[in-house]
Amino acid sequence: MNAIIGFIEKGRPFFNKLAGNAYLQSIRDGFLTAMPAILFSSIFILCAALPEVFGFTLPEGISSWLWRVYNLSMGIVGILVAATTARALAENFQRKMPQGMTINIVSVMLASITGFLMLAVTEIDGGIDVTYLGTKGLLCSFISAFIAANMYKFCTLKNITIKMPPEVPGVISNVFKNVFPYSFSVLCCVVIDLIINQILGVRFAESLILMFSPLFQAADSYFGLGLIAGAMAFFWFLGIHGPSIVEPAVAAAIYANVETNLMLVQNGEHASNALTVGFNNFIACLGGTGCTLVVPFLLMWMCKSKQLKAVGKASFLPCIFGVNEPVLFAAPMVLNPYFFVPFLLAPIANAWVFKFFVDVLQMNSFIYVLPWATPAPIGIFLGTGMAPLSLLLVLALIALDVVIYLPFVKAYDANLLAEEANSQQEEPNTIEESKPSLEKSEIDPLNVLVLCVGAGTSAMFANAVNKGAEIKDLPVKAQAEAFGGHTGVLSEVQLVVLSPQVQSRYDEIKADADRYGIKVVKTKGAQYIGLTKDPEGAVDFVVNQANTKEE
Repeated sequence: MNAIIGFIEKGRPFFNKLAGNAYLQSIRDGFLTAMPAILFSSIFILCAALPEVFGFTLPEGISSWLWRVYNLSMGIVGILVAATTARALAENFQRKMPQGMTINIVSVMLASITGFLMLAVTEIDGGIDVTYLGTKGLLCSFISAFIAANMYKFCTLKNITIKMPPEVPGVISNVFKNVFPYSFSVLCCVVIDLIINQILGVRFAESLILMFSPLFQAADSYFGLGLIAGAMAFFWFLGIHGPSIVEPAVAAAIYANVETNLMLVQNGEHASNALTVGFNNFIACLGGTGCTLVVPFLLMWMCKSKQLKAVGKASFLPCIFGVNEPVLFAAPMVLNPYFFVPFLLAPIANAWVFKFFVDVLQMNSFIYVLPWATPAPIGIFLGTGMAPLSLLLVLALIALDVVIYLPFVKAYDANLLAEEANSQQEEPNTIEESKPSLEKSEIDPLNVLVLCVGAGTSAMFANAVNKGAEIKDLPVKAQAEAFGGHTGVLSEVQLVVLSPQVQSRYDEIKADADRYGIKVVKTKGAQYIGLTKDPEGAVDFVVNQANTKEE
């Protein structure tokens, strides 16, 4: 097994590069930025649909109003994602631009929106067809965003612009500066739509649906669901945030399928599309990637190792809310041969059981989008519209994961017990010298930014730093951000701390930080998780790092 792990680990540089791909990253960050609108619309559709579960019908006026809010928010998510994806990609390009060259981010967003409309909208009598303005048009959103960002990058690098005399105010010059890239972006989308319409007789958005339908159907099969679930776990086992690589590839399908399922239920039909946002968040990642919801409880209740018991106690609550980095890096599970098989097998098995419930037992699949941090059992129940079978599904998944993980947990526990026994025999009776305590007068005010992928563990680390600073009365303040949201706050901090899962993007973050002369610090898994539980140690760590020169 160690040989297999060693062989797989050799591919880590390639997978790190894949995780840092600008286009995959922009899709992910674009969805994160648009998520408030998606969650907002889901709240209203829950209010409109859930009363019917209990046999209560809302008055027509209230029901129509709730559906109107949903349709005018979720119904234009394609437009929103076109803008947010273009922004994320343009900001990525901007980091690598030569000094003195800037891309107008707002103009890129406008060009992407206009290009999206050219690709997705069909004129009808008296107006336009809005079918593809929502989730069905997400593929068009990505294409228009990629075209716009690249066109602005090209025109900026080649200085293709309308040059105005020096006497013209800068505000007016900037307007003309963006005419060419905006025009080229939109015209490119117009030409693409025109060519497809002439060849296939349908608009570009419809042609994409026809083209990708077989692929989406394959992804919704037992094999496809297992592959998606297993791939996310595989990448995370290497210490690379798996969902950041896998989810952008299926983003268009998982959001479109939720809306399709909702329409099926509203028409009295079976919500049969298994590949949804809820599948990724609550089935394939039950308690976090690797389906680790049961692991902390097994560590607490079934293990004798002091280390594993402590890890279980520290990680069970975060795992309930889908934040499983504490158990991944503290046990550790990442690159641990004992957990390779269950870490990949549990998500695949969960995916197949869920598919069985949907296809054979006719349970409705997910019809609502809920926040990823919703406890998985609650997310499954609410996301499927309170389907009675979902309660049985939750019990089945938990029991299945216990059966899969338990033998490997026990084997690892036995190994650690032997190591702990040996270490107690070999440990010398020495007294560790206490480190001198930091004094308020010894340090300058320090603002720290903690980064991770989803702002989950970074918030835990930042809270520990702030609590430690309060205990020691030190002028230190920490804040947490997800990668992608850090660029707007870098000017306010003096130190950036990276969680283990975001270190594949170290070069990009370092380039951003270097513009402000800010130090970027990497952390190791067990070290990082340990400091989230040690406020005084966390504040000492950031202060020492801030005062240590980079090599």
